[in-house]
Amino acid sequence: MDKFLEFLNQPLFTLSDQTITVGQLLLVPTVVLVGLFLIRWGGRKLVTRMEARNLNADIVQLISRAFYIVGLAVLIITTLDLLNVPLTAFAFVSGAIAIGVGFGAQNIINNFISGWILMWERPIRIGDFLEVGETRGTVESINTRSTRIRRVDGVHLLVPNSFLLENIVVNWTLVDRLMRSVVRVGVAYGSPVEDVARLIEQAACEEPDVLDDPAPLVIFEDFGDSALIFDVYYWINATRDRDLRVIRSNIRFRIDALFRENGIVIAFPQRNVHLDGTLRLEQP
Repeated sequence: MDKFLEFLNQPLFTLSDQTITVGQLLLVPTVVLVGLFLIRWGGRKLVTRMEARNLNADIVQLISRAFYIVGLAVLIITTLDLLNVPLTAFAFVSGAIAIGVGFGAQNIINNFISGWILMWERPIRIGDFLEVGETRGTVESINTRSTRIRRVDGVHLLVPNSFLLENIVVNWTLVDRLMRSVVRVGVAYGSPVEDVARLIEQAACEEPDVLDDPAPLVIFEDFGDSALIFDVYYWINATRDRDLRVIRSNIRFRIDALFRENGIVIAFPQRNVHLDGTLRLEQP
């Protein structure tokens, strides 16, 4: 036993006037592995309890990430304490890291800070429907470096957090989950406009995803070159998984069917040609 203790206390090397022994070198990996296991286990338990209380997904993600960071910081400090290594020994290393950040890691740090701003201020939340440039999709997760967005066609995008803060982003569901859309249709001149408006409204109301409150609104928009232009505005709940284009397509299908049943013609471009003089047709 004495020989074993002597072996554990045998010095290996010196770091900043602190002697590192065999026992410390064997203890540190054990502490690190156990600490990582406890941090991961505690994080899962914390997330499970918060989800059981139906807390908002953004709050759950923010608290869980803060728990992981604090846990890792405590583990690092504990490991250094076991090695009897003072934090001042890393002054040179921290200075080198700061220089590296200043020259080569600006974007990483920028995205990291932007991620925490997004999770803290919550201008963008998990489940929000965003329009970023030509891209539309639902936010699935806000990570420390990037935000994962699922486009309406099912493709996943990883958008840097700094991009979401530095550019114009349309959040369709920032205040509430209501989303408005419109379908335009043109009918031939001479059509009964009152019947046209009634049928268009009927088609919108028959679509299951269209909300009754606010109710669909039909507007006689304009006298076009070849058609009488009607717009129907309607609202849907943005939490639905269905694509806006699918809903618009269903309404157009129903409008076409109702117009056929009632003898209303959907207009198409027409041009009247007037010829001056006499038109003579000769048979060869």
